[in-house]
Amino acid sequence: MTIDAIDKRLIGATQAGLPLTDEPYAAIAAQTGVSEAEVIERLRAMLARGVIRRVALAPNHYALGMVANGMSVWDVEDARATELGAQIGALEFVSHCYLRPRAEGWPYNLFAMIHGASRDEVEEKRREIAAILGPACRESDILYSTRILKKTGMRLKPES
Repeated sequence: MTIDAIDKRLIGATQAGLPLTDEPYAAIAAQTGVSEAEVIERLRAMLARGVIRRVALAPNHYALGMVANGMSVWDVEDARATELGAQIGALEFVSHCYLRPRAEGWPYNLFAMIHGASRDEVEEKRREIAAILGPACRESDILYSTRILKKTGMRLKPES
């Protein structure tokens, strides 16, 4: 998979986040020397080719009052994991949900990040997930966040 010089400039201009303006793609266009329409089209094309995975907002949940955040982990029957994972990932209070292979001593294959204003609220939401998973789930746990971690994606090295 190759990218050209313009794609590299676009990745460089956006890898720390989109500009916080009313027209972020126009700002990126001005910075990179291409039209706003080309910025949008090239980002769409890179998404479609898998060069970039997403253009997304990464909120600070603590600043939004969601100070109880837990990664719930579930041991779900493999035959139903994809179907049930899609249902869990669609829940309003789940910010991300994914399947992972089980590891020795770690039976969980479905992960879902739950956010709430209190641990009681998160536990209530966890019970909602458990009800959806029903008997397809054999075991679960939750790992609560104790602090926010800086989230960053891949960074391209600047060209010399």
